[in-house]
Amino acid sequence: MRAQDKSPQGTVRMDMLHGSLLNKILLFALPLAASSILQQLFNSVDVAVVGKFASSQALAAVGSNASVISLMINLFVGISVGASVVIANYIGQKNQRGIKNAIHTVSVVTLASGVLLLAVGLLIARPILEMMDTPDDVIDLAVLYLRIYFLGMPFFMIYNFGAAILRSMGDTKRPLYCLIIAGLINTALNLLLVIVFKMSVAGVAIGTVVSNMFCAGMIIYILLHEKEPFRLESKHIKISRPELRKMLRIGVPAGVQGMVFSIANIFIQAAINRFGSNAIAGSAAALTYEYYCYFVVSAFSQATVTFISQNYGAGQIERCKKVFRQTMLLSVTSCAILNGFFVWQKELAIGIFTSSPEVFRFATLRMEIVLLTQSLACSYEIAGAALRGLGYSMLPAILTVFGTCVLRLFWVYVICPLFPTFEALMIIYPISWIVTGAAVCIAYHIIQKKLFIPEKAYNLLNGNN
Repeated sequence: MRAQDKSPQGTVRMDMLHGSLLNKILLFALPLAASSILQQLFNSVDVAVVGKFASSQALAAVGSNASVISLMINLFVGISVGASVVIANYIGQKNQRGIKNAIHTVSVVTLASGVLLLAVGLLIARPILEMMDTPDDVIDLAVLYLRIYFLGMPFFMIYNFGAAILRSMGDTKRPLYCLIIAGLINTALNLLLVIVFKMSVAGVAIGTVVSNMFCAGMIIYILLHEKEPFRLESKHIKISRPELRKMLRIGVPAGVQGMVFSIANIFIQAAINRFGSNAIAGSAAALTYEYYCYFVVSAFSQATVTFISQNYGAGQIERCKKVFRQTMLLSVTSCAILNGFFVWQKELAIGIFTSSPEVFRFATLRMEIVLLTQSLACSYEIAGAALRGLGYSMLPAILTVFGTCVLRLFWVYVICPLFPTFEALMIIYPISWIVTGAAVCIAYHIIQKKLFIPEKAYNLLNGNN
């Protein structure tokens, strides 16, 4: 059977239950990685345009918001992962009623989360940036950027949840196509509003909002024209409590894990802020390349969740094991290659964002310490994704809370005062990746030995455990 085919109802989706896995994992993960990179490109273009055509303060204002934005959206991104797991499991079971109920439940969650994020983002923009010790010459611009950015949250959530529905059936190409066009719109608007109209951070924020509006419109159009049982129909939009419970059981721990990760990074960002606007700008420039590499890992992580969910739902235990081995190898290899490439080309990579020697120095330090060791994070990303695909979402969340939040906060407040240098602050990243990775991999090994026996193939997500 081909890697991607048509179901009897005519819906294009990937067959994850039969045939070779390697090519299907790549067909799933590569467009997804490209999609995530394009989403990050929205922010990267923002950073590059204001860095080149506005000021270092504008560059710092945009870059310093990354951890705040991640904190705000990660809970709902986690819930979208839960939705994807539930739908993928139903696909494995060939449960069309479950698929339909889950999709329409997701639509309600999408609207609620987008409106909530819009309101909260507008209210807490200044207080949270003040709490992070954002410098006086940066904070007003940072607040302005954040408030305009969050005006686009309803559209961002529509795209994110809609793309999660498509990815649950193996369709990662159409979300990519939406983002390619949106990225071009974003870039054109950034250049127009910043260079021509001199709007600085407001211009790049407006460009991002408009591109998110386009993505949301396209994803709604796609879902309205899908075949059954994947079609979105307004008359069926309501919450199905059983599907919502399943999504939240898997998605909330994943979202909390992401939030805790972001909380730890906010404290690290606050520590970076104390080194001044040059350190903030340099860290923001280097962080861009960490995001690019992370999104490749994340793509294989989502492939792990989706492939294991479907195959576990269908009782295909050996394929679940193969998925884990192959996605782990692919993620480590691809991340390490990208890490090495960006560090090797650091002068070109950083030069895109700044011509300041001091900003360049801080960016180089972060790249050589954090980026070069980032492939270590694959261990807990892939193992945690495998556990979520099996329905165990709370365990990797708890382990990540310890390995990221607790350990990093200890480092910031206990170790860094003893060694008050930028290098000492950055070294916590590889340390936390090693500790967290070891813990989550051990947990996965224990759980899979418990679950991977034929008579327990369906027990977890069907509520029979």
